[in-house]
Amino acid sequence: MKAPIRNTFIIVNLLLLITILLNYSLHTFQKLESMMFDHNMKQTATHDPDPHIVVIAIDDRSIQELGMFPWDRSIYASLLATINEPDFEPNAIAFDIVFSDPSQEDSDAIFAEALATYPNVILPAVASTTGDVFRTTTVSSDQYLQTYAVDYAYPLFSEHTENAHINRVVSHDGIIRQTWLKLQSPEGDVIPSLAYKAAEMAGANLSRYEDWTDRKKTSDPIAKNTMTIDYNLVTEDFLTVSFVDVIYGEIPPETFQDAIVFVGMTATGLSGDSGQDSGPTPLARDMKLVYVHANITNQLLQGSAIVFAPNSLELVAIIIAFLLFTWLPWRFRNQYTFIVAVSSIIGIYMLQLYLFKQFNYQMSMVYLIASIVIAYIFNVSLKSYKEQQQKNFVTRQFGRYISPDLVKSIIDQGMDIQLGGISKRITILFLDIRGFTALSEKLTPTEVVDILNTKFTMITNTALQFHGTIDKFIGDAAMILFNAPLDVEEHEKMAVYTAYHIQQNMKPIREELLQKYGVEVAIGIGIHTGNVVIGNIGSYLRMDYTAIGDSVNIASRIESGTTAGQILVSEEVYKQTSEHAIYGEGEQKLFKGKSQPIQIYELLALKKDSEK
Repeated sequence: MKAPIRNTFIIVNLLLLITILLNYSLHTFQKLESMMFDHNMKQTATHDPDPHIVVIAIDDRSIQELGMFPWDRSIYASLLATINEPDFEPNAIAFDIVFSDPSQEDSDAIFAEALATYPNVILPAVASTTGDVFRTTTVSSDQYLQTYAVDYAYPLFSEHTENAHINRVVSHDGIIRQTWLKLQSPEGDVIPSLAYKAAEMAGANLSRYEDWTDRKKTSDPIAKNTMTIDYNLVTEDFLTVSFVDVIYGEIPPETFQDAIVFVGMTATGLSGDSGQDSGPTPLARDMKLVYVHANITNQLLQGSAIVFAPNSLELVAIIIAFLLFTWLPWRFRNQYTFIVAVSSIIGIYMLQLYLFKQFNYQMSMVYLIASIVIAYIFNVSLKSYKEQQQKNFVTRQFGRYISPDLVKSIIDQGMDIQLGGISKRITILFLDIRGFTALSEKLTPTEVVDILNTKFTMITNTALQFHGTIDKFIGDAAMILFNAPLDVEEHEKMAVYTAYHIQQNMKPIREELLQKYGVEVAIGIGIHTGNVVIGNIGSYLRMDYTAIGDSVNIASRIESGTTAGQILVSEEVYKQTSEHAIYGEGEQKLFKGKSQPIQIYELLALKKDSEK
């Protein structure tokens, strides 16, 4: 690769890598990352809930039988009495229902008395996380989320219960993927989440989560004690009983023994105390929030957590992948590197899915695959462009002058035909059309060109048949090379065969011209073998593939000493071809410009069975 092209190649690849790393740091493809995370969650969900979790659903049937919602609050007192039978008490009863305002005084008193009777009840609080003026949220990874206000349950109720927040954490795309295990009130009180408090009251070991904070690379802000939810369960996976069935005593009391009971909305179109009771999650487009809390508690009971690969590891992987697929296309054929690229992408996908399934380990795949695809496509495209340019160059240089097989060999071997040349032993054939000057005086310019084209077509076809390279046509003369640009076995013999067949093919042309114009035209041919400088010689604006050196001059001098229809070869050619051809007696001849005579031989015929 030439220096300017190489430098451009390095700079563009470097810019592409920097662009990928910049996009990684800016989370440009956060949506795709989130989609892959959700995909992993769906593929690896166990659908195996903790048997102690029970959901009491305020469903459509309960609304039909108990009346329009919100209900009289005394009904919740009946619920607490029903599920707190002696010897079958649950560990925690977590309401996902907001009781922020007073209602009927008598009913509130009955409910408050029930709450005071049973110490296993948790009522929800809703914290305000945005300021009144700028509507912004202040987040720091070393502090709990600082709230601006907290709306607890009606004081008559909250003073008798445990209190926990039910604030949802919504990602950039509106999906609930995380939770704040704890918040901090404006007064400095730490408020646990409903799921966290329920698991704590059930005696779960939560030491792992005391200082847990996701180390997730995301455009979403992360506060202390922010945890990615390990969704393993959909609504149908939980043990769910209807509120009305519990009230009517149709649920066995042992169902609630040592249980964590969530009471929440599942009916459609509820309002009032219900608040916003559903939202999208990785496992469902619309999951009732009571089941989100239940999922979090299930995770806390199992002690699981999503662990994200560190930035440094992902950056190293991205850089290595990019460099690898920058190098591979230039080292191997495109079909092989395509298989490697596709296999690598599939392998990366399978690896990250395995890590997530076995270890809850999430590694970024989008930017890693992007680095492979971008590096591969750019470098394959550049390589293909360069190869096509080389093919076009070779075809322009040699397509008309050497056999198609040789052109194909040059392209397949990827020969870099550069300005300049190499020293090589080749055979040079010069020919000249004798009598053409006299003929041209009798012809129009158009007829002269037509006759020349006819002769040169015959000469070209004959030369290509024996793997010769047409170096140039000079007026009514031609120069043909053998053993260049590709190696040709027995190139001396190929040159002799070419000369012999040119003379044979010239006979009908000579007779036709003699009859038509009365002028005899013939060809004189000289052949010599020796070392020359061979290559593209010229400038970048104009190059010719040719040979230069004393051996070229000798071949030209030998041709100048021929008579019409004669083929003369040097002693070097004679020695290599005497077993294939019949020659006349050799003679020494002093040519113009030479201080020493040259031994030459006249080719008379080819030996029988010598030509294959």
